[in-house]
Amino acid sequence: QVQLVESGGGLVQAGGSLRLSCAASGRTFSSYAMGWFRQAPGKERDFVAAISWGGGSTSYADSVKGRFTISRDNAKNTVYLQMNSLKPEDTAVYYCAATTRFTTRTKSYDYWGQGTQVTVSS
Repeated sequence: QVQLVESGGGLVQAGGSLRLSCAASGRTFSSYAMGWFRQAPGKERDFVAAISWGGGSTSYADSVKGRFTISRDNAKNTVYLQMNSLKPEDTAVYYCAATTRFTTRTKSYDYWGQGTQVTVSS
């Protein structure tokens, strides 16, 4: 069982940066691959980025490649999403999630946080 709590969302101007954090409970955090997803109003929840249990593999949605970076610190049970060059279309609720295998498929993630709002103004 893993419990996830996101933080770091907020309001930022286009071109700005934010760093999201996701703190996990449980002693088996390092056994899970982690992902970030986002959901805008009226839209489905979409994959943003994923990182393998050891951090050696990452994957990104095309829309965020080169702007977002996912990382993790297993000693702190935390995964991060550094978001640079933000655009208004990045506005959404951002969720972190955990899965037992490295994947970009939303349905493969077993545990989810409550989400944090990111709003990018133009």
